[in-house]
Amino acid sequence: MQGLGNDFIVFDGPFEPTESDVVRWCSRMTGIGADGVLVIEPETDSRVLMRYWNADGGEAEMCGNGLRCVALLAWERGWVAEPDFVVQTAVGDHPVMVRGEVVKAFVGVPKRFRTEPLSIAGNDLYPMSIGNPHAVIFVDDVDEADVTRIGPIVEHDALFPDRTNVEFVQVLDEGGIKARIWERGVGETLASGTGAAASAYMAHAVHDVAQPIRVQLRGGTLTISIDDAGAWMEGPAEIVFSGSTD
Repeated sequence: MQGLGNDFIVFDGPFEPTESDVVRWCSRMTGIGADGVLVIEPETDSRVLMRYWNADGGEAEMCGNGLRCVALLAWERGWVAEPDFVVQTAVGDHPVMVRGEVVKAFVGVPKRFRTEPLSIAGNDLYPMSIGNPHAVIFVDDVDEADVTRIGPIVEHDALFPDRTNVEFVQVLDEGGIKARIWERGVGETLASGTGAAASAYMAHAVHDVAQPIRVQLRGGTLTISIDDAGAWMEGPAEIVFSGSTD
């Protein structure tokens, strides 16, 4: 499955892949190729369980684009009775609403760790969490940002014991933002749901960008809105192909 080019291998659960299996499957040269592995398991007719492993084999707390993919698959499989239901993750319940191939989903509660930016490798960044860790860096031109050099430096900095995702964000004159995502354990990805939500939240908090915020990613556009409950995203998901493995 894929959501804005952020692609996943999705397994029916219960199932727990080994770290080496995840790495092998996600290899784009010798495996199926993906940014990560999702396992989905039905629980009730209004709830499914989701787990997520990054391409390096490490299990992560949650994945926003993966959340939309899981929601679409559960609805199309008939595992839930209504298109509005709940996906359970390691960091809590996430209500979702499936409308064709567009899914609206609750991303999580943004938590800003400090009002002033940190400086790492000469770059000011804003650390925060939205169920998983993020560091947002504002840039003048996101297309010129040195993502592949700065991303891994910030990801592995000692300030982030569990490593962090890194967002490079440009505030647009006409409103909205553009972002590039360095995902921990993966590298640069075409999109990230939680990364888009983190980017939008910090753009609103630091630069007063009006909501709802259109986040232009390399794989497409997500719409992010933030209310008293937390952050919501809306965007597409797609089943690319299906198969089986021994």
